[in-house]
Amino acid sequence: MESPVWPVPEDVKRFDREIAFSRTLGLVTLDELKALGQKTVAIAGLGGVGGSHLLTLTRLGVGRFHLADFDTFSLENFNRQAGANMATIGRPKLDVMEEAALRINPELRIQRFPQGVTAENIDEFLRGVDVYVDSLDYFAFKIRPIVFQTCYQKGIPAVTAGPLGMGTALLNFLPGKMTFQQYFDWQETDSDFIKAIKFLVGLAPSLPHRHYLVDPSYVDLHAKKGPSTPMGCELCAGFAGTEVLKILLRRGKVRPAPHSLHFDAYMNRLYSRRIVGGNRNPWQKLKIAYAIRTLSKKSTE
Repeated sequence: MESPVWPVPEDVKRFDREIAFSRTLGLVTLDELKALGQKTVAIAGLGGVGGSHLLTLTRLGVGRFHLADFDTFSLENFNRQAGANMATIGRPKLDVMEEAALRINPELRIQRFPQGVTAENIDEFLRGVDVYVDSLDYFAFKIRPIVFQTCYQKGIPAVTAGPLGMGTALLNFLPGKMTFQQYFDWQETDSDFIKAIKFLVGLAPSLPHRHYLVDPSYVDLHAKKGPSTPMGCELCAGFAGTEVLKILLRRGKVRPAPHSLHFDAYMNRLYSRRIVGGNRNPWQKLKIAYAIRTLSKKSTE
């Protein structure tokens, strides 16, 4: 579904892409900046991390997006979501974030998926896409593996950055390398709680945010709830945006899973790990078992 036609404000007549994004030059060449304008990035989910991804990549100069989200903004989104404010309560996240991106670059070409990404529209969502940036809700356990598997089958690089505490954990799933399923080892018999644990431990093998979690009672994976910060979401956009730039311009080292990267600003630490076998690694299995026991106990207290 093509982007609707928006009223064109008077100052848009003065928009000049080369001037608008010229301060990036020096870190990218003029030819690379022009190339970014022809690239297509798919983003599923425009909440905490997705909204920040969209604005970051728009300011980077990416010119085309496939955007999927079915949700609306609410008061509980205010602590972390770029589009959440008193004027947007009840409005579709897709509409709000599309408007915000078009105010930065009115020449953007946006294909909308207001029903979200589904098994039925996944092929259209990924058609002609150069890279997929995962911003689905943490607990989107049914559609997330479908998206990543379809990316893999179509040869589309997929980047996921998870906001954890006051940091971000990043994984790249590249064509021909380790798949999402191989890394996270989600099984059909796993409950949503087990999948949540495996996702957490797989994203952040070092789990640094546990050191400053002052009240664990707010972590309830059974109820699909957990604490978040705006710093974590913005750090996600910076990390993922950098990986997207390297992938789109084909320069710079992009490390695929099972390599994971986690920066925690509170701990002042960068954790770089290569988890051979992903969650099937014996150490990962021990961490998963410990997390299951610990969080299961807390949920019943």
